[in-house]
Amino acid sequence: MSEQSIEHFINETLAGEAQRNALNFTAYLRADNLLFERCLYGFWEDKLFWAVKYKGETVCQIFINGYEEGHWVVWSDDSNTNPFSDFPLDEQTKEIAWKNIDFCESGGCCNDNMGKRKVIFGKEFDNVCIAILRFNNPNAEAVECLKKMVQIRKTDILRNVQSI
Repeated sequence: MSEQSIEHFINETLAGEAQRNALNFTAYLRADNLLFERCLYGFWEDKLFWAVKYKGETVCQIFINGYEEGHWVVWSDDSNTNPFSDFPLDEQTKEIAWKNIDFCESGGCCNDNMGKRKVIFGKEFDNVCIAILRFNNPNAEAVECLKKMVQIRKTDILRNVQSI
C-alpha cells in the first residue's frame, strides 16, 4: 500500500458534498495537530481506514469508500471512558450526536456481547457500541458536531494523562 495522505484518497474516491465535508474535517484535524495513522493490518489491511490520534490515543477513526462507494464514515474512539456522558453542549449538537449513536446490531464489534447502556450527553441509551458514535457520510452540520466531539475526546485524553 502507498504512503499517500488521506486527502489524496478523499480526492480520488469521494465527490461533491462528501468530498468537501471530508476535506473540511481532515483540514480541521490537521490544523489541530492530530496525527493520521493508516491501519494496514488484519481486516483493515486493504481498506482506506485511519485512526486519528492525539498524544498516542485514538480520537476517532475515518473509513473512506468502505460500506458504500463514494461515502465516508467517522467513528468516535472506542476507549474505556465515556467522554460524551454529560459534557455540556447546546441542544442542536446533542440532537445531531444522538442521531448518530452507534447501536450494536450483531454484537461482533463488542466482543460477542451486545452493546452497553450508556449515558450520552445526559440521555440514556441501551445497546450502544463501544465506538459510541458513528457518522455515516456526514453532512456539513454533522461535521461541525464531529469537530466538537474531537475537542471533547481531546479533553478526556488530557484529563486521563493528568490523573496518572
